[in-house]
Amino acid sequence: MARELQLNAFAMNCVGHQSHGMWRHPRDNSADYKHTDHWVELAKLLERGKFDGLFLADVVGVYDVYGGSPETALREAVQVPANDPLLIIPSMAQATKHLAFAATVNLSHEPPLPFARRMSTLDHMTDGRIGWNIVTGYLDSGAKGAGAGKQVAHDIRYDIAEEFMDIQYGFWEGSWEEDALRRDREAGVFTDPAKVHRVVHDGEYFRVNGVHLCEPSPQRTPVLYQAGSSSKGMAFAGRHAECVFVGGNSRSKMAADVAKLRGLAVEAGRAPTDLKVFALATVITAPTDEEAQAKYEDYKAYVSKAGALALMSGWTGIDFSKPELVSASAATSNAIQGAAAAFTPGGPGQHRDLDSIAQSVGLGGGGPVLVGGPKRVADELEAWATEADLDGFNFAYVIMPETFSDIVEHLVPELQRRGLFKKDYAEGTYREKLFGRGPRLETNHPGAAKRRGKTAASPAKVNA
Repeated sequence: MARELQLNAFAMNCVGHQSHGMWRHPRDNSADYKHTDHWVELAKLLERGKFDGLFLADVVGVYDVYGGSPETALREAVQVPANDPLLIIPSMAQATKHLAFAATVNLSHEPPLPFARRMSTLDHMTDGRIGWNIVTGYLDSGAKGAGAGKQVAHDIRYDIAEEFMDIQYGFWEGSWEEDALRRDREAGVFTDPAKVHRVVHDGEYFRVNGVHLCEPSPQRTPVLYQAGSSSKGMAFAGRHAECVFVGGNSRSKMAADVAKLRGLAVEAGRAPTDLKVFALATVITAPTDEEAQAKYEDYKAYVSKAGALALMSGWTGIDFSKPELVSASAATSNAIQGAAAAFTPGGPGQHRDLDSIAQSVGLGGGGPVLVGGPKRVADELEAWATEADLDGFNFAYVIMPETFSDIVEHLVPELQRRGLFKKDYAEGTYREKLFGRGPRLETNHPGAAKRRGKTAASPAKVNA
């Protein structure tokens, strides 16, 4: 039997996230993404269903590899228009008590100090319910829009990320000692200057000399997600990630990847259970198998082949509008190498042609699409979790918010009945809920090495 699962909703502050063409469906309201109520109501729905978190994807740049132009992405709403994922979190946090929020932010375009402040601010404003999905970018359009001539080479991006993380740990973990904040009204001392330290870094990619601007937040370092599937990306995850997002349609391949990730964590001096592994899945459910299948057939009629191929072109760096280029080796990709390998015809994904690729990606973005009543879907989730050693799932949506409403109404009670999902939330921060221990990074995590002075497991009490 699988362990108790942890579940995230997978969304993006845009119209078309993973299932392209669905904005045309009469029951879809994803075009309301620009309104606060849209996100507040989603957060309330997810908390009612005891979801652990809302995982917010993001991308800087437009998908312009397909046909050498952003025209298809713009016409089909392929992750554009897209708003900032961080700015919608405070409203959702205010409307909920337990739901956590993991936001994707591309470190390649972030100055270290302002980024550290934004994440600490969110950790304060959510009472410790914030996570960061660490990405390094994969679109040339994003790099150019941010002022670079082109995207940095894949492996170098991870070298840059190592430096960036070292700086962030310095700000979050080491700049302010645990008892630096005094709030002593009689003495007139709010913060003890001797217990606040500069972060000095003179590296190959960054030069930093500054004090973190925020007092210690409930978690200090946000819960760290990572989703890289290349050898560099997996090694990075083994060192830094607390949660890893994996994809794929093969349980055996996923099991091998998960085993490798846990092994890399051990090599980095951590425990295999220090990684929570979440797999992408799309659930289409209803009270009965027949009703779920009818929904699936209905949804398929709205899939945009061009939109799916535009998405895949951006993910892989291969122009899928030109069949003669699609057989290019995934090893040459400077984008998402795992996607390039999986979706190149003849590669591990075994997609033979463009129609096969478009169909696979058109609903849910390439992960397993589980169609059926609650019992059938629960059987599938349990099998995936057991065979691939998964801790949970990131559920992509097809129709917003119908997909999540159906999961909350039909699937969650079945998972709870089987003992596969919690009936209520634990107290505490995001990290405490995930791991059942303190709010801060484990002592075997590289970020913990940056701590100075007293290292209490929770924020120190201060003089009122």
